[in-house]
Amino acid sequence: MKTTFLYKPLKKKIVLCTACRHYCKIPEGKTGICGVRKNIRGQLELLVFGRVAAANVDPVEKKPFYHFLPGSFAFSLGTFGCNFRCLNCQNFDISQILDHKGDVDYYSKINWSEKLSPEEVIQKAKATGSKSIAYTYNEPTVWTEYSLEIMKRAKKEGFHNVWVSNGFMTAETLDTILPYLDAINIDIKSFSDKFYRQNCGARVDPILENCRRIKEKKVHLEITTLIIPTLSDDAKMLKRLAKFIRQELGVETPWHISAFSGEISWKLQSVPETSVDQLKKIRQIGLEAGLYYVYAGNVLAEGLENTYCPKCAAAVIERSGYNIKNYLEKGRCRQCGYQILNSLI
Repeated sequence: MKTTFLYKPLKKKIVLCTACRHYCKIPEGKTGICGVRKNIRGQLELLVFGRVAAANVDPVEKKPFYHFLPGSFAFSLGTFGCNFRCLNCQNFDISQILDHKGDVDYYSKINWSEKLSPEEVIQKAKATGSKSIAYTYNEPTVWTEYSLEIMKRAKKEGFHNVWVSNGFMTAETLDTILPYLDAINIDIKSFSDKFYRQNCGARVDPILENCRRIKEKKVHLEITTLIIPTLSDDAKMLKRLAKFIRQELGVETPWHISAFSGEISWKLQSVPETSVDQLKKIRQIGLEAGLYYVYAGNVLAEGLENTYCPKCAAAVIERSGYNIKNYLEKGRCRQCGYQILNSLI
């Protein structure tokens, strides 16, 4: 547990959390929506500082990042809690644990998988040969203070910092992490505010605003959209989303469209899985909108995860799951020389 800095004291020992756009007003003894930022005697404490629910070495493509350090590994870690309540959540066992227990003191009783100080995270990452540290599995915004201390040390040790996020952080949080952030994958779950309110308990506009800002700051950005049949697969909505990516974030911004599986979701077990044909049609929507790189994920379908040169159409990176064949030299297409990846990464 550690006192946070992303909060403001209010009257009667109530605190205003400024980590995410919910701006929770938290009475003494209670947590915010995320369940891990608790008001203790008028100070906002992070219950999960140094407490790791999951830590693994993953291919960076799993995050997913297809245009950032392809073929490398990321030391990946997450804690507990989330500021969303996505019915489709696949990590609900760690993100939604407060809802399961209904007990704001539950975190003091958890048999944590691991306790890791920021220094120990760096040492573990070194031992794995990873090129980056990924803040993932649950929303890193809710444990910004912990991630920030790791990020600062990671930079000094030559690691890249990558976030996998729902993008609902405040400007204060974004300002805090931007100097140390190298890449971020943000879920734009839908272009519909109604979807966000009903399925996630959030709003879409703050996420779009943060995506614009991240792009302006020249931090590497990739977008992911989970295609949930009957909920987030509307072609007109997806066309608007593809247009937003093209016009506001740039044609070179990778867009990952991922297949949904009800079997591993939190509360949508009755919803059918996304078909390969659906993903092919939606991928075409992105390409017809002018996006250079549209990828279908969570399915094994030849060619849908490959990177093609937007100039000559050559397959410059071929993928099968997380196995890749990299034909790039200094980030350029070997056939025509088009710059596809930033050669600095």
